[in-house]
Amino acid sequence: MKVALFVPCFIDALYPEVGIATLELLDKLGLDVDYPRRQTCCGQPLANNGCEADAAGAEALFVDNFAGYDYVVAPSSSCVHHVRQHLTAAGESPRIAAVRANTYELTEFLHDVLGVRAFPWARFEHTVGLHNSCSAIRHLHAASMSEIQGEPWSKARTLLEGVAGIRFAAPARPDECCGFGGTFSVSEAAVSVRMGQDKVRDHRQAGAEFMVSADMSCLMHQQGCAARERIPMRFLHIAQVLNGVDTAAPAGPGRVEVQA
Repeated sequence: MKVALFVPCFIDALYPEVGIATLELLDKLGLDVDYPRRQTCCGQPLANNGCEADAAGAEALFVDNFAGYDYVVAPSSSCVHHVRQHLTAAGESPRIAAVRANTYELTEFLHDVLGVRAFPWARFEHTVGLHNSCSAIRHLHAASMSEIQGEPWSKARTLLEGVAGIRFAAPARPDECCGFGGTFSVSEAAVSVRMGQDKVRDHRQAGAEFMVSADMSCLMHQQGCAARERIPMRFLHIAQVLNGVDTAAPAGPGRVEVQA
């Protein structure tokens, strides 16, 4: 099995520890993982803002980097959704189609492809609020939607249940959007902030000490809202928890953690 790690540009720039945790986790699961060093942005920000043609260069480079791998794994639902459904500016070919089809978000790769359910090296004695992003729920179908009747399910939660000691908060609105939405947080800043504040308060009131998600972009937004509201909460990508993060260690450079 040839596996490549795709680290989204914002994670590489702002949260490199998430990329490292993803690589270490895949290594612990016995995979031989490549990291193509020429990788950059997948083109999502341009495409999302109506500049699809301008994304052609980034998309062509993405294909050049990741062609030939059985699986391309990334710790981001929105980037994976873009690659699968909207990587069209670089044209159409069997090579491009293969890259798009072989790109997986981390939790779906662990849950669906590898079938992992236990992480014996990890222990997390904390209560977490699980944030399933809009991209994860509605585009990748990684969790159920609360407006649809039926037994709720979440691939991320199933994986986290394999971590010893973990507890889950039960917020009133479990899959409500946090308000990030990429450039929505810029064009509609006031609305975005209020949604983020509501999201963090809902989980905190339910007892969450940590917010955990497969999407670091959402967590970045929520982290900023929590810091400004002085809400005592910490934020971790699911890869960090599954990899056995040391919560006693200090936060990385630039991290703001609000103490109770």
